[in-house]
Amino acid sequence: MLVLCSNGLSGISLHACLKARLSGCRTAALVVTADHQYKKDNYHVPRCRQELEALGLRVDVFDLDEEPAERLPGYDVVEFIGGNPFYLMDAIRRSGAEAVLRELALRKTLIGWSAAAFAFGPTLELVHMYSPEMNFLGMSDLSGLGLTDVQVLPHYGKFLTRFERFEERCRAYEARMGVQVLRLDDGEGIIIDGEDRVICRNAEAKPGL
Repeated sequence: MLVLCSNGLSGISLHACLKARLSGCRTAALVVTADHQYKKDNYHVPRCRQELEALGLRVDVFDLDEEPAERLPGYDVVEFIGGNPFYLMDAIRRSGAEAVLRELALRKTLIGWSAAAFAFGPTLELVHMYSPEMNFLGMSDLSGLGLTDVQVLPHYGKFLTRFERFEERCRAYEARMGVQVLRLDDGEGIIIDGEDRVICRNAEAKPGL
């Protein structure tokens, strides 16, 4: 199962949707690699740990820059926090984690929010359009892992006033790329479980895309 969300499992609806699906799960890894500066000291880590613990999970903090990706399948749930999507994608490639993450999305539960939601999708082109300065590594290959064809735009409501012509530029991207972008506010996410797709909004959970 793959979960793409805006800022973790902070939404009541999203948390409830996952609790029903993760009843047999016991362990979780919280992967902090996307924050190349603060890592385990990222200020979201305590909140994300609490959200996972509220699902009955024992949580370990994990970093692909320091620990082998081959350890991740030992967890029932793996959640990647936000940060820099370009750094995260580079770290995934450097650590040889691609195959491990594909297996996790198929056989376990893989959660990615913000930066990771971009990295787990088909491309980083959308975030590069808004914030090219984040690509400080100078990556020319902007492809994501392609775990799903769903493209999300996290923090939507928050960024409407932070970026000039934010919605207009998103619509232009959709037209140019021939795709539909799923706009997510903080607390929202999409659960992709085989052919089953459930969008969990802050007010409700509804099927479909």
